[in-house]
Amino acid sequence: MREEFFDARDAVQVKYEMLRRVRAEGRAIARAAADFGFSRPSFYKAQADFRRAGVPGLLPAKKGPRRAHKLAGPVMELIEQELATDPSLGSRELARRVRARFDVRVHARSIERALARRQKKRP
Repeated sequence: MREEFFDARDAVQVKYEMLRRVRAEGRAIARAAADFGFSRPSFYKAQADFRRAGVPGLLPAKKGPRRAHKLAGPVMELIEQELATDPSLGSRELARRVRARFDVRVHARSIERALARRQKKRP
């Protein structure tokens, strides 16, 4: 008796097997997607990701923003101006001032990380 290796909790394996069944066994896309708990658009996305990058393309992509987009240009300029005027200001107070000036909510920890990155860049 041949035992198959398949872990239904492994999203990459599930997507690969769904794609394989369509390609190798000729299963209908809608049926294969439904069998594996995916929608047709999800099947097509997995297929495109697999064609583009192979199995690594089936790995889940990192979610969320790729950079500190709220702390761009004018916001960081304000933070640095405020700190130049009063170096004792904390990140919570800076976040409050950013919100008052730009109507943008920024977490205090995000400000701390942005300031740390700026310090690293300076020689």
